[in-house]
Amino acid sequence: LNPSRAQTWIQAGYWYSGTEFPIADINSALFTHLICAFANINASSYQLSVSSSDDQYFSTFTNTVKQKNPSVTTLLSIGGGSANHSVIVSMVSDSSHRKSFIDSSIKTARLYGFQGLDFSWVSANTSSDMSNMAALFQEWRAAIDSETGQSKLILTAAVPYSQYSESSTYPIDSLRTNLNWLHVNAFDFYMPTWENFTRAHAALHDPTSNFNADFGIESWITGGLPANKLVLGLPLYGYAWTLVNPRDNTIGAPASGPAISKTGEMTYKEIRNYIQSYGANSVYNSTFVVNYCTVGTTWIGFDDVEVVKVKVSFAKERKLLGYFVWQVPYDDNWLLSQTA
Repeated sequence: LNPSRAQTWIQAGYWYSGTEFPIADINSALFTHLICAFANINASSYQLSVSSSDDQYFSTFTNTVKQKNPSVTTLLSIGGGSANHSVIVSMVSDSSHRKSFIDSSIKTARLYGFQGLDFSWVSANTSSDMSNMAALFQEWRAAIDSETGQSKLILTAAVPYSQYSESSTYPIDSLRTNLNWLHVNAFDFYMPTWENFTRAHAALHDPTSNFNADFGIESWITGGLPANKLVLGLPLYGYAWTLVNPRDNTIGAPASGPAISKTGEMTYKEIRNYIQSYGANSVYNSTFVVNYCTVGTTWIGFDDVEVVKVKVSFAKERKLLGYFVWQVPYDDNWLLSQTA
């Protein structure tokens, strides 16, 4: 299966309807692929469902982003972090439910003009989840291949940073055989809501633990997935921690929870504005490959221009297929998207 039909380097971005960022404002010239998120799964019919509020966005997404870049490819993503885990489990564990889901997903993609489908089931964990996921992708690929008269839909999945879930491993054979590529979520290794030390939430390297993109990518490759089926995730957001002692402000410094917001999450645009308004300095740490800044007891870890350059170089050196950003509206005047 060709990763992407003569696509040499993927520059993808997710757009999530919940941000209410106007689709027409996306600078689609900076991307080869734009992914519209998220469609859901109906809890009783197991067909794809799109809320009426999302319908107006999803139905115009492809035509709108192609106005600035006619060659951009669009995908519809299904699931996501707030998807109902038990509904997905119930769908994948029954072959008739899988068929309802698959047929409706293809129909919806065609109806809205998407050129591909992306499955984002990031809570998959048990060995039965994994074997059912393998069956789903096999049947989904067969259904896509049996369509006639149109160019084939692309099929991708969003996956954790490594092939290991808490209690199982991902079905690499099925992923390799049936998917065009994987979007590797190489971020959220740590969050201030549960980690009482400042951390690089999207570290490229970490000499002290396995929570880093380098380890994760290596685990997929050693597990049997070709490097050219992996697309590295870049977060256009960071996290703010509250320092216990403002003078102890390096990575790993004691913290007492999030700062700025309830979860500590801040978009790149918010971080840049915060740094400018306080005249703060951003420090680049090459050990972990992360930027951070401190204002009083507030410590913010994030990916700035230097980090994005190093991560994209890493992806090219490892012969990955490309990168994606989560998510497009979080950028600041397209600075990171242009850098990448």
